[in-house]
This record gives sequence, structure tokens and C-alpha cells, in this order.
Amino acid sequence: MAAEAGPAPQWINSLMDTLGAPGAGLAIALENLFPPLPSEVILPLAGFAASTGQMNLLAALLWTTAGSVVGAVALYGLGALLGRDRLVAVAARLPLVKVADIEKTEAWFLKHGTKAVFFGRMIPIFRSLISVPAGVERMPLPVFTLLTTLGSAIWNTIFVLAGYLLGENWAEVSSVVSAYSKVVLVGAVLAVLAFVAVRVFKKGPGSRRRDGSDTTATPAGRP
Repeated sequence: MAAEAGPAPQWINSLMDTLGAPGAGLAIALENLFPPLPSEVILPLAGFAASTGQMNLLAALLWTTAGSVVGAVALYGLGALLGRDRLVAVAARLPLVKVADIEKTEAWFLKHGTKAVFFGRMIPIFRSLISVPAGVERMPLPVFTLLTTLGSAIWNTIFVLAGYLLGENWAEVSSVVSAYSKVVLVGAVLAVLAFVAVRVFKKGPGSRRRDGSDTTATPAGRP
């Protein structure tokens, strides 16, 4: 397969050449833990390998989905280990970040967390990061695992089948998804810049504690 590897890093080729479908699953697990790794390369390449008979198509789908779940659960565990108190303590030390921001994020996740975990599996970068707040908020692990499995199965199946059907032209899938990933990344950068601009140029009220009291000091002699 190395001759047809196209844009795939050599270590990915070696994993699939040596381990077959389990190698593809391992590569996807690592991709979840380290988002810069190219899932848009791994998945269609696994599909191409299945089209050449190097691995079974169903096995490729099952192993890549299993790899996605394993990587996501590891990040969930990291979030659970971090916990809300540590997260707030870290946020309190960061410039431009208020405890109120954490509380708003918590409220949003409690309301939309299931949708975020499911659909987040189909958004580059976010698909890995969403596992951390799920762990911090202690979303029930069976629910998290089910949503992650379903979302990952859909995403992986689309791109593995695309590689399978395109055969030697599998790299075309990577080009399309790479462009999609860049759009998502640019959007994220713009959102961060907007957040910083608001914090720098707008004086808002002090951050609020979890009990709702204001952390802004009240001048002496005033109610």
C-alpha cells in the first residue's frame, strides 16, 4: 500500500501494513488524543486498503469506530480527573477569563451536552475537545459512550466508504475534508479573537461565584 499512500504519513502506512484494521483503529485513537493528526487521511486510506483486500471493509469500520471511542473516553477521563474546581482555579489565573464564563459554559453544556457530543464527533478539532467538558460535567459514561459511538460510526463510515469507492483516488477525500477543517479552524480563531476583543474593550461586571454572589468589591459605606 505504501506506493499508493499519497499524503499519508509513513507511520500510518506502517501501522496498517503491519496490523491491518486494528492498526487503523489505533491510528484513529491517537488522532482523537492528538487532534492535529489527520483523520481525513487515516479514514479514506483505510477504505482504500479495504478495496485492495488488505483488510476487511467491515473490520475497518468497526476498528476505526472503536479507536474513536477509546480516544474519546480517555479524554473524558482527563476531564473527570481535572474536575470543575481545578478548571475554575485554572480559569481564575488566566487573563481575560472570568468564572462567569465557566458557569455560562456549564449551563450551555447541561442544556445541549448530548447534542454537542453527538454532532461534535463530526467537526474536526471539536470532535476531540468535546470529550473534556463531558468529563468535567460528569455526563453519565454510558450516555457519553453511546453518543460517541453513534457519531463516530457515522463520520467514519462516510469517509471509509469514500476511500473504498474511490480506490486509488482516495486522496481526493482528504483534500475536501482538509479544506473543511481549515474553515472550522479559521472560525475558531475568529471566535477567540472576538472573545479577546470583547474582554479588552468592554468593561463588564465582576465575575460571579457559583452561589450567584458578585466578586466585585463594594466600596465602604455603600449598600
